[in-house]
This record gives sequence, C-alpha cells and structure tokens, in this order.
Amino acid sequence: MIPLDHWQWALAILGALCIGLSKGGVAGLGILVAAIFAEHVLPAKAASGFVLPMLVIGDLASIGMYRRHAQWALLWRLFPWTVLGVLAGYQALDRIDNHQARVLVGVLVIALVAGHFAWRWWIQRPGYDAVAAHAPVWLAPAAGVLAGFATLVANAAGPVMIVYLLAMRLPKLEFLGTSAWFFLLLNLFKIPFMAHLGLVNSTSLVGNAVLLPAVLLGALAGRWLAGRFNQRAFETIALVLTVAAGVDLLRG
Repeated sequence: MIPLDHWQWALAILGALCIGLSKGGVAGLGILVAAIFAEHVLPAKAASGFVLPMLVIGDLASIGMYRRHAQWALLWRLFPWTVLGVLAGYQALDRIDNHQARVLVGVLVIALVAGHFAWRWWIQRPGYDAVAAHAPVWLAPAAGVLAGFATLVANAAGPVMIVYLLAMRLPKLEFLGTSAWFFLLLNLFKIPFMAHLGLVNSTSLVGNAVLLPAVLLGALAGRWLAGRFNQRAFETIALVLTVAAGVDLLRG
C-alpha cells in the first residue's frame, strides 16, 4: 500500500469520485483528477500511473451506460494520430520535467479552445451556411496528436476531446458514448508504456482497489446528473471546465 496521510487518502477518495463523475457524464470534471493527485497526493509522474487503472474502470462503467451512442467514424479519424501522440509523449516523459509538461499541455488546450470559439464565430457570420459548415480538416490530426501526448504526460486528454467533440456538434449522448470508447481504448493502449516506466505496479494496483468503490459511486452520480442537463447547459459546463483546466495547467 502506498504510504499516505489521512488527508491525502481523503483527497484520493475525492479524486476517485471525480473520475467516476466525469466518466458518468459530467464532461470536463476529469481534469480535476490530475490536479488532485499530482499536486496533493503523489508526485506528478507517479500520479499519472497511479490514476490509470481507475480511469480504465471508469471508462468501462461509461461504456456500460453510453456504448450504443458512439460515433465510430469520428473515432477512426482520431486513432492513428492519437497513437503518434502517445509515442511522442512516451519519448518526452524522460526529457521534460513535470512543470514543462503541464505548461505545454495548458498552452495547447487554451489554443484549441480559442480556435473552437473562432470557428463558431466564423460560421455564424451573416450569410454563411452554418448547417453545411464542417470543422477544419486539421482539427482531427491536431486533436489526436495532442490528446495522445497530453494523456501520457499529464492525464490531460479530456479538455482536448471536449473541444474536438463539441466542434463535431455531437448531441449529449453521442458525445458521451464516443468519448467513452475513445478513452477506454486510449487508456488500455497506455498501460504497457506506463508499466514499462514503472508507473503502474503492484503497489499502485492495491491503492486502486481501495478506491474502486468511490469510482463506481461517482459514475452512478454522474449518470444521474447528466440526465438533468440540456444540450446548451452541457456544452457550456464542458467548455467552462475546459478553460479552467487549461488555466490550471498553465500554472504548472
């Protein structure tokens, strides 16, 4: 068992609840997990590996709730680029420190959010056919590479995916179903890399087992909350939390 103080265990339980809530339907809340574990419970790199098995459990719970709503065409556009991002993050993890990794991801997240709003403004100009408008062709490659990189170095792919899926104009349930499958496959793909780096190990797995009930409880609560958000409120909450996440990452 990882030696933690009582207050650190309390924060770890809160972080596990946040994992479940984000996977259950409160989009954007997952970034708090990185802040809780990496800033208050464990060193940043150790926290990245410690959280990973809980994320997989949360992903499985999310798929159980939303699996029928996934838009696989959007996922296939992302996967090849995401693999490149994971490989880049694996190479970078030993070359940049925790502060540099968080600031870099934060800058890119804020840039993506700014690009999202610029694109929304562009298609709403008078005389522009917003119905026929498509997201920029570079968005899927950029989001895929950044999501893969961000998830390996800082467990911060969530804000990237929020911007991408909102740009695709997905309804709430399709958003959640597509996100669920993406993160399950991404997190499973990450496990060998994190294990090779020694960040997923027997000690961390025991800690995950202790926190598992909090993840599942959070997922059920997130499903209940998601059913009470309309589409506009859902998108607003997701974007606000994404901006907050980017600012928090910029703080390093």
